[in-house]
Amino acid sequence: MPYSTNYDVLVIGSGGAGLSLALKLAEHPMRIAVLSKFALTSGSTFYAQGGISAVFDAEDSIESHIEDTLDAGAGLCNPEIVRLTVTHGKSSIDWLRQQGVLFTEEQTQSGETKLHLNREGGHSHRRIVHTNDATGKAVSLSLIERAKEHANIELFEHHNVVDLITIPNSAASTKRVIGAYVLDAQTHQVKTVAARVVVLATGGANKVYLYSTNPQSSTGDGIALAWRAGCRVSNMEFMQFHPTCLYHPHPQARSFLISEAVRGEGGKLILPDGSPFMQNFDPRGELAPRDIVARAIDHEIKKRGIDCVYLDISHKSEQFIREHFPTIYQQCLEFGIDITKEPIPVVPAAHYTCGGVLTDSHARTDIDNLYAIGEVACTGLHGANRMASNSLLECLVFADLASEDILQKLPAIPAPPDIPDWDESQVSDSDEEVVVSHNWDELRHFMWDYVGIVRTDKRLNRAMNRVELLKKEIAEYYGNFRVTSDLLELRNLVIVAELIIRCAQQRKESRGLHYTLDYPETDNSKPAQNTILSP
Repeated sequence: MPYSTNYDVLVIGSGGAGLSLALKLAEHPMRIAVLSKFALTSGSTFYAQGGISAVFDAEDSIESHIEDTLDAGAGLCNPEIVRLTVTHGKSSIDWLRQQGVLFTEEQTQSGETKLHLNREGGHSHRRIVHTNDATGKAVSLSLIERAKEHANIELFEHHNVVDLITIPNSAASTKRVIGAYVLDAQTHQVKTVAARVVVLATGGANKVYLYSTNPQSSTGDGIALAWRAGCRVSNMEFMQFHPTCLYHPHPQARSFLISEAVRGEGGKLILPDGSPFMQNFDPRGELAPRDIVARAIDHEIKKRGIDCVYLDISHKSEQFIREHFPTIYQQCLEFGIDITKEPIPVVPAAHYTCGGVLTDSHARTDIDNLYAIGEVACTGLHGANRMASNSLLECLVFADLASEDILQKLPAIPAPPDIPDWDESQVSDSDEEVVVSHNWDELRHFMWDYVGIVRTDKRLNRAMNRVELLKKEIAEYYGNFRVTSDLLELRNLVIVAELIIRCAQQRKESRGLHYTLDYPETDNSKPAQNTILSP
């Protein structure tokens, strides 16, 4: 990418949402740029194990999928958006198959092949279309391959957006986006990219926490970019935690997920002394829903001041374990843990961002010509808790809806005016990288301790005091030194942390993924409200 360039559409993010949108638009004559912060495969889509929910089974129905989603969302889903998304399930899967994604199939008794469907928590039927236990990888690699073949799409790896560029709309009191300043992390240059339409497809914000199942890239960049540019953000208090992530000091181990299937097959959660504890929290024990298990583990860790609890499946035969959990067995062995003989150290980990940039049914944000799709957006689909495998579906459906809107509007959008180049005449190279890494660690520690699975007003206030201090330090640092990818991520993360805390402070009840000891009950005295923050 040269120093200054012009595109019709700039897509920020190369996961399932961003690449689907680029491929749909590229069927029409236009120039599309897709930016990836790291490698094209570094986003969350690539690591998604589960699958994509869609109604294919004769015994299943659209109505049942809608009902399950609304139920999981604890009264905060937008029913129209849920219906819209679920209705597009089958066509989204068909489109992916046309792009070359090979889903796991099975033979019927009459000898025909059909899609094999899994069932996951919250779903009342088998409706998860998958590619073994690595669906995201199959989707990601197929879409990257198609995008590389397409003459209208240019792909840029190691390009990190510094800020969106907006100008006032002459007629209305709104703003429109005209491009972005982008750091090329390999040449260390900030480039100016002009575009008539900009799409945020940057994923979630789960690296704001000490433990996360997400890749390193999930630093809430799109949410922070949109907020700084003037977009409203909604429901950031609803951060979904997976109950069992491998606990190990090795950096690669931090995001390895221990599947719920281990508990489904009789795995027991135990304390360091070997005693079980789940029976004290729920009669279903290890098979209680995700949020209950995560809260129970969190409670024991905080109460006892221990680093982790343990998940033990070693009472099963070695053959059973190696047959049922080959990946988990292999991965744990690499870290020196033989799960056929010893328990697995586990902690809960941040897993999915249910809130985000507020959008409408065509993925439009508050700023003209700026769209947000995938985990970065708050569409109204997930409400207060995401149901398993609805997330990849949301990426595909909203990529489709956004592409329709963009195609309709693009001819009437004027070319962006001249944009001044990025000015770094007043800054120097940093001699204090330690500040960035220290602030990053501090932020993720206090977010985990104070704004994690269980909250209190006192903890939230403590966290907010620390965020204010960090914001000042980071702003000063940002003003004095040349930008680096790490600094941009930290600057975005501290904004996301503040948005999560502010949303959590506003919700005076426990609902879905937001659980506070000060208001342990759900407030059913009035209709449930979304938490909406305006910049």
